[in-house]
Amino acid sequence: MRPEDLQKLLNEMLGTKGGAAPPPRQVKREEEKPKEPFDFRFVPRQIKEYLDRFVIRQDEAKKVLSVALCDHYHHAQLARDGKALPNYSKQNILLLGPTGVGKTYLVRSLARLVGVPFVKADATKFTETGYVGGDVEDLVRELHRLADGDMERACFGIVYLDEIDKIASSSGTRVRDVSGRGVQTNLLRLMEDADVPVRSQQDIAGQFQMMMNPGGSDAPQHINTRHILFIVSGAFQGLEEIIRKRLDESTVGFASARTGNRGGDETKGSRWLDRVETPDLLSYGFEPEFIGRLPVRVACRSLDEEDLHAILKSSEGSIIRQYQADFRAYGIEMEYDDDALRRIAARAVAEETGARGLMTICERIFRNYKFELSGSTVTRLSVTGDLVEDPDAHLGALLGQDEDPLLRDIRRNIESFVVEFREQHGIDLRFSAEALLRLQQLCRGTCLSRFCREHFRDYQFGLRLIAQNTGRTSYELDLACVERPSERLSQWVVASYRDSRPEEGKSRGSG
Repeated sequence: MRPEDLQKLLNEMLGTKGGAAPPPRQVKREEEKPKEPFDFRFVPRQIKEYLDRFVIRQDEAKKVLSVALCDHYHHAQLARDGKALPNYSKQNILLLGPTGVGKTYLVRSLARLVGVPFVKADATKFTETGYVGGDVEDLVRELHRLADGDMERACFGIVYLDEIDKIASSSGTRVRDVSGRGVQTNLLRLMEDADVPVRSQQDIAGQFQMMMNPGGSDAPQHINTRHILFIVSGAFQGLEEIIRKRLDESTVGFASARTGNRGGDETKGSRWLDRVETPDLLSYGFEPEFIGRLPVRVACRSLDEEDLHAILKSSEGSIIRQYQADFRAYGIEMEYDDDALRRIAARAVAEETGARGLMTICERIFRNYKFELSGSTVTRLSVTGDLVEDPDAHLGALLGQDEDPLLRDIRRNIESFVVEFREQHGIDLRFSAEALLRLQQLCRGTCLSRFCREHFRDYQFGLRLIAQNTGRTSYELDLACVERPSERLSQWVVASYRDSRPEEGKSRGSG
């Protein structure tokens, strides 16, 4: 291979040409609007009102995050306009609180509102030498990737590190040490002000880039972390004991009266975390320089049964909404009463995993409903308190109320075909009672699912074409589909083109 051919090949592998990034391949880019510059125009109250839609309680955490976010991005805007304040201290944030109280959800919602790239990682995956084969700088590079190469937007992103308590040094605590001190040191530079090259020298592309530019000309692009907001969080088990000990040792004389008569609720771990101070975090195993770069600190409270009930009932991110969407994909409308939500919340409290317990309980209740009701004639599922207490009994009654044992057996025999079709093509199929009985007659004792694969062999192509035209992904196959499958499919395809034309014409006319 000639040297110039090798150069061309390497440039293609690197996505560069002489060190400069080539223009992206234009597929639909020509129709896209130019990217607007990052623009932050919020006040703290607006941010908290937005967070209230998704996260229940945690009012103090919402206020602290809202103010810190506004301060950070207002300064970032000034810096972009060349009006940066001298000696500005970045307000990186430390979130404390037990698992499942909404820490990750709060931060993710903030990033979605602001419109900046958001990277989440667990601190437990870091070591002193690297992070999943790379290094801590890979987090910043991930911001650049998520911003589609938009350097300015990447420089305003949010990096969220969960389980940060796990990188505390083990001396003096019961916390596992995973090269904690070294990881803290590596993170220090990023959290303050650092230039991170877009390409890592550890990956193959980065090494080739160094080979092709040995003199250092055409220097690679760098992402500056000065305006990247770092938010770290952890459960900090055992920290409340350190705080309690400090307060007990400091209470002498009349001061003991001030703190000795504590309310019962104040003795809970999350209440103690409200009173955390820098010496407590140092005793826990953090380096002073690391904690010094996390000036904003706030504790999230544990969630009780009322909180979990409110999450189910009021949060826009409620797991109940997800289950309603899941059942709707099978053609089943799911409704629920307040008693059902309260019983789900009560069971979730016993899981001791906060809001995550809601998913555990719902999955336990509804897993068989999804399997058995998909493809059935059931079109409505009413979730009551009695159903939550005994889901299997109510499922059996629901399956038996509309069809006889013969139809139930046929549905079970055809289930593997329905599931396979959904998984392979993203399309849900249901069969009417007449269609099931006719299929049983036509298959003549052979495997019903195998017969359906052959009988409806053209449906995967036709229904996917209809989905492209109309977006429809759910169908009920009636008697006509069984007796004249090709004819019925052709009618649907023709109708899908006819239904899609007015929309196309309307969009073109409005343009």
